[in-house]
Amino acid sequence: MKRTLLSLTFILGLGATVSTFAQDNQTIFQSRGIYRSGGYAAISNKFTKINGDYANMAELYGGWFINQRFLLGVGASATTNYIPVPALEQNFPARKMTYQYGQFGLMTEYVFASTRRVHVTANLLTGAGFTLQYDRHDVDDWDWDDWDDRHDNDDAKCFFVMEPGVQVEFNLLKWMRFSPGVSYRKAFNAKGNGLTDSDLSNVSYNLTLKFGRF
Repeated sequence: MKRTLLSLTFILGLGATVSTFAQDNQTIFQSRGIYRSGGYAAISNKFTKINGDYANMAELYGGWFINQRFLLGVGASATTNYIPVPALEQNFPARKMTYQYGQFGLMTEYVFASTRRVHVTANLLTGAGFTLQYDRHDVDDWDWDDWDDRHDNDDAKCFFVMEPGVQVEFNLLKWMRFSPGVSYRKAFNAKGNGLTDSDLSNVSYNLTLKFGRF
């Protein structure tokens, strides 16, 4: 009888202990939930290098801003300037062959102390990158009649890309922020168009304006 009572007491005690730990095992989303939801869009200009040459990139990203901390959205960017293609790597002969680079994908951003006038953000773009070549005509060089014929040999190559970065963010207005920063673009398995992973992977410096409900 005593053994039965002791066993019953042990089982009840163990059950109470497990129940206590189960109650204490709370997750972030269960304990806090989403108490504030907003969103913003960002326009950015990046300064970097591709294949050793200066590259200017225009970028646009934005999404859902959760709890004044975490952005979940999408982003895209592409080069805007002339990036010369070496003669041996040209897909077809032209006077001014240039590389075009672009990337797009999932954009996440974490904002530290978002309500402070000056704070820090960390972001990450993961998605696809692409390269192609085209003849970058001057204004006087356009010949619309043979445009399609001269671009039949264009060969866009896609690959995986990641770009983590950090920014120092200034709250200019309730709905606008200025965020200069730096990031590192890493290409994976880039092949074709005479460009390798190392040719495409490089540091980028950016100037960014953000608009929205923070």
